[in-house]
Amino acid sequence: MIAVRKSVDIFQAFGDTPQVLTDVLHDGVNLAVWRRRLPAQLEDFAALAVSLGRPLADQRVIDVDERHRPVLTELLRETADLHGYEAFVADVTWLVAAYTCLVGARRVGLRLRILAEPMCPRFHVDNVPLRLLTTYAGPGTEWLPLQASKGVDLRTAQPPVDNIQHLQAGDVALLKGEKWQGNEGAGLMHRSPPGQQGRLLLSLDWLA
Repeated sequence: MIAVRKSVDIFQAFGDTPQVLTDVLHDGVNLAVWRRRLPAQLEDFAALAVSLGRPLADQRVIDVDERHRPVLTELLRETADLHGYEAFVADVTWLVAAYTCLVGARRVGLRLRILAEPMCPRFHVDNVPLRLLTTYAGPGTEWLPLQASKGVDLRTAQPPVDNIQHLQAGDVALLKGEKWQGNEGAGLMHRSPPGQQGRLLLSLDWLA
């Protein structure tokens, strides 16, 4: 596990096991990334889902209990006939359970989307406590180190390309937003990757 210091007070943490995700609970860490390689079955399913060429979505609020694994019925049901669907549901279920346990959530907002164009093309900071993002297929989310975002009006100016960092397909990322206590002004600035490339994206939000 490697922790990379990006500025005087703000860090990002990266590792090859899910244990690194717990680092986001520490003060000064606004991003934790589990750099994982998707199993072939999940890669195949995600590629097939994107190849359908349709913008599909599944959005739901789940009442969760860290003592019991969530039951996600008819998850992204339009893809249920694709090879690898069961593995996909099992993976999403595991991520919801891990996220629930990490933050002690009672309610989680889940969004699954198959996208053909950027959903949030401008750099921005989420007005949430902590968001989980993972891209199963297609390019991953782009983000900026804190110092790279200072002094740049991101509504009108593009930060230098050298400052833009990229998550990869398969990476599981926890992003602190502005509503995380003590993280005000240090929420991770990020955006959807530009271009017209298909993506299968999962996001989880801690609602209660």
